[in-house]
Amino acid sequence: MGEVLLIALAVLIVLNVPIAFSIGAAAALAIWFNGRIPLFVVTQKMFTGMDSFALLAIPLFMIAGVLMERGGISRRLILLAKNCVGNIYGGLGIVTILASMFFSAISGSAPATVVAIGSIMIPAMIRDGYDPKFAVALAAAAGTTGFVIPPSIPLVTYGITMNASIGKLFAGGIVPGILMGLSMMLVCYLICRKKGYKSRNFEKLRPLAALKEASWGIMMPVIILGGIYGGFFTPTEAAAVACVYSLFVGLFIYKELTWKDAFKSFGDAAVPAAMVMMIIGCAASMSWIMTTQQIPVKITTFMTGLTDSTAVMLLILNIILLITGCLMEVNAAVILLGPIMLPILLQFGIDPVHFGVVMIVNLAIGLLTPPMGINLFVANGLRKDVPFKDVIVNCMPYLAILMLVLLAITYFPSIILSAANLLG
Repeated sequence: MGEVLLIALAVLIVLNVPIAFSIGAAAALAIWFNGRIPLFVVTQKMFTGMDSFALLAIPLFMIAGVLMERGGISRRLILLAKNCVGNIYGGLGIVTILASMFFSAISGSAPATVVAIGSIMIPAMIRDGYDPKFAVALAAAAGTTGFVIPPSIPLVTYGITMNASIGKLFAGGIVPGILMGLSMMLVCYLICRKKGYKSRNFEKLRPLAALKEASWGIMMPVIILGGIYGGFFTPTEAAAVACVYSLFVGLFIYKELTWKDAFKSFGDAAVPAAMVMMIIGCAASMSWIMTTQQIPVKITTFMTGLTDSTAVMLLILNIILLITGCLMEVNAAVILLGPIMLPILLQFGIDPVHFGVVMIVNLAIGLLTPPMGINLFVANGLRKDVPFKDVIVNCMPYLAILMLVLLAITYFPSIILSAANLLG
């Protein structure tokens, strides 16, 4: 049954069948070929897998992100970022990265970050003389922080799948997310200095005025993370608080959100949330089959036979994850590979919280690599006249620096665990 499951999954993915349906159909085929287990087990395990209070955080954070974007938060965060950076080489590019980091601490989603910030900053950079290829690639790269800086939706998925502390995972993602942002800023500055990109239309406000404008948006991650680490509410309850807060700010503080927009936001967030939940449900049935067939145990035995070095095993796992990130949606990859890799982590004494952040950074890099490359497609969709291959080429320097960050957090666990153990 295990062989049928894996072969069917591989064939369906190659045929470009949506990942949720690939997983569900592979599980159903495996049970059908077995003949001794009723097919209704597939749907039973699907509903069991989705029946979790913690999973409510995923759609709630998505709703909060959409509400904050439509309520005028992203525009004010960009204004603040401009006044933080000033008029330097690559100023608008660095603003794009900094604003993406701010928005990541609100939305928890990389594609949402690309849309919210890129839709404003790509035209602004082009008007200021930046090459459109450079602008689109930068927006795509900057959005990767959306899956690492908390509240990260993939970190929630990992915590639930691996039974790890979501609070510790959130804390562990702070420093790597900041490192990703700072390293990309350095690359952006060096490229822009070489090409002579410097803002020609910079409008500077007084720092306090810019901070006041964006203060309600900045308070969002403070409330979410402060509430979780202070023990006032769980990550799921924090997501609900984020929704109420973002609705209040958009309607009554900035007054840029109408009730009509709010209801439309719920619908817009429901589509990606349903996709993720469908993947989780189908993966639950597949996970049950893999467990009963002892597939994780067999894979663990094979991989532990390759090496007894923790450093080498981490390298092998990173390579597997980098390849997976090129081919598979992030949440699906977490759900499928997490249970398989957990016994290996325990065998080699690798902290699941440390590995969780490393895993998400790996898969976030996959957002910039075809054929999956969601950030590439989303950013390119904002400027359709830019050839897709040119976007990929211009992303290469950011991919290189992100790989260096990945190596650093892989082999220096304290980068992740110091904050995780302190705050989580």
